[in-house]
This record gives sequence, structure tokens and C-alpha cells, in this order.
Amino acid sequence: MSRVVLAGAGEDLILRVKEATGGDVHVLPPGRLPGDPARLFEQLVDGELPDVLLVGPHAPAPEVLTLAARLDVQSPGIAVVLMADPSPAMWQAAMRAGIRDLLAPDADVAEIHAAVERAGAAAAGRRRVLRPASETERYAGRVITVASPKGGVGKTTVSTNLAIGLTAAAPQSTVLVDLDVQFGDVASALGLVPEYTLPDAVRGPASEDTMVLKTFLTQHPSGLYAVCGAESPAAGDTVTGDDVTRLLASLAREFRYVVVDTAPGLSEQTLAALDRASDVVMLTSMDVPGVRGLRKELDVLRELAMIPAGRHVVMNFADPKGGLSVRDVELAIGTGVDVILPRTATVPASTNQGVPLLQSGRRRDPMVKELRRLVSRFSATPLRAARGRAKHRAAA
Repeated sequence: MSRVVLAGAGEDLILRVKEATGGDVHVLPPGRLPGDPARLFEQLVDGELPDVLLVGPHAPAPEVLTLAARLDVQSPGIAVVLMADPSPAMWQAAMRAGIRDLLAPDADVAEIHAAVERAGAAAAGRRRVLRPASETERYAGRVITVASPKGGVGKTTVSTNLAIGLTAAAPQSTVLVDLDVQFGDVASALGLVPEYTLPDAVRGPASEDTMVLKTFLTQHPSGLYAVCGAESPAAGDTVTGDDVTRLLASLAREFRYVVVDTAPGLSEQTLAALDRASDVVMLTSMDVPGVRGLRKELDVLRELAMIPAGRHVVMNFADPKGGLSVRDVELAIGTGVDVILPRTATVPASTNQGVPLLQSGRRRDPMVKELRRLVSRFSATPLRAARGRAKHRAAA
């Protein structure tokens, strides 16, 4: 029998549903039905998701339709059955919201049983299509960890633009994780006001089911999903390396690209992200302290055998007047530099506005050109270059 959660029901309906399901039903307390699926899941004591959400006539229809529409997108493996007046208008609204079935409020036990069975079978079928066993049992997504030994070198700028670029190339396919557990500012860099943060994503129901986890993500207008940083350093410190490992494994089963913005140095959380990474973006500034720090970090990671095959060295704040050349940097770190990001006045303005450069529409900016080059190292669908640039190259 399918697992059923019942909401918006009086005593008589509760008894009928219990008889129809053999008593296997979780009854939500009376009150307003939350429009946010994550809030709904918080009311489930055991954290186990239902197969069927059965909503009685005590819940206002607009609230049910709103919740059903969000569940249809965020948790399509849950089927909704509504008990309301089965008028043509209500049937039409229910179908648009993704509701599986509509029952009259006075439906008898047999009718309820049949509706729950149909809805449960539909939910199971959708889960098989959406999450086949062969996909959930393997680590599928590309995890790109952005790391640096020093702060202030532009990790968040690189991470947010990389994530925005990958989202543009493959919509709805990318999630960005703010793993600077104490002072992460991905939310600020993207202009987001998150309802849930990193500690929420690694605790409770979200840590046990990827469909629940997706409801705890914050969505950017571009289609990018984000796990935003903790509200305080104390809350962030509760996130362990094991939490990070489980989170990235879950996200990699649901997204093509998982971009991880880390804290400076090699914290427990950063090491966990590097251990799970298919690619690492090693970032340095074009100055002696930054280059020396990167050399030391590369040496440590080599000793730990934690540098994945996909290694990308990015040099930020490149300035020919700084006294160092690209060749100097490559000799110091013992490897080549893959992408060179120039020093530009457009980055601080972009950060302060909460609009990444790759979303700003600045096509001729040299920083944008190099960021696009970085994105192209990962994207299966390259970003289109500006038309003017393409014609110039063709003419050349």
C-alpha cells in the first residue's frame, strides 16, 4: 500500500481514509496548508516522504492548487489527490496544477481506496522514470571545486560566474554550493535572499532524500540553483566533512554540474569537496604571496593524491605592470596557467550589484571573454560569442 499523508480533513474523513488505507496514513494537524513543499515536509515527524498527498475539503482550494503546482515541479514523485466539488472548473484547475485525481468530499471508502491506489501507482511510475536505480546508485554529476590557499583572490566571483555560465549553456542543470561555512557570500554575489541555507540542506529530511533536498535550494532567476551559506559562523561550524560528502553525492545525482565555492585553505569541508571533485579550479592572484601559497597547496594535494584529472589553474587580477609575468607564475607553481583573468573595474561593481558579469550583458569586457573561456572548459554546449567578435575573427 502507498504511504499516504492526509491534510485538511475532519474526523469523519479521517476514519474513512484510515479504513481505505488499512490505517497506513499520516494525518497532518489542522491549520493552514503550507504553500512551500519544504514546509510541508517539516511536518512529517519521521521525515519519510509520502507517495500520495490526500487533501480534504477543509483546506482552501487556492492553497491546495498552489502547493500541488509546486510539488509537481519540485517533487514529481508525489501524487496529489484533492477532495472537492468535482465541477468542470475545478477539474480544469486541478489538471493545470498537476493534481492526479479529484474526489467528491463524501466519497466512500471504496472510492478513496481506488483513488489512492491509482495515485500511488502513478507516483511510483514517475519515480522510476525520473530516478532510475542505475542513476541513483552512481556518482554521475560533474563536481567542480573552486579552491585557493588565500582569501581575497576572487573565488566567489569565479564560482558564481562559472555557475551562471554553465546554467546558460544547459538550463536547470547547475547547482552552486557555498562551502565557505563561516563567511560565505554567494547569496550576496547573486542577489539572493535564501529561505534555507547550508546547515538546513545537510540536516533532517533534506539529507535523506534528494527530492526533498531540491526544495531546500534557492533558485536564481537565471535557473541556477544554490545552496547558500549559513546565516552565522556558529551555524556554519556545525557542518562537517561527512555532511559535505553526503550533500555533494546527492546533488551530483540530480544535476549535471555541481560548482563548489570553498573557504580559503584546506579546511575539513574543503578537503571533503576536493575528495568528491571530478574537477578542481585552483585559483591564485598575480602576486608573490598568492603564487607561493598556491605552490604549497598543490604540493600538499599531490602528497594526498587529491588532485583530480580535471585540474584547471586560473590566475586572477592579472596585470602586466605588477612585476610578475605569466611565465614567472608557471615556473613558481610547476605547472601551466590555463585561464588568465585580467584586473578590471567591472568586477567590484558587479559584486556590489549582485549581478555576475556573465549575466550583465557586457560582451566586450576582457574579463567576460576570459570567464567564458573558463566556462567552455566544462560546458558540453559552448556559450555563443558576441556577433561582433565572431565576425572579427572570421575576417582575420
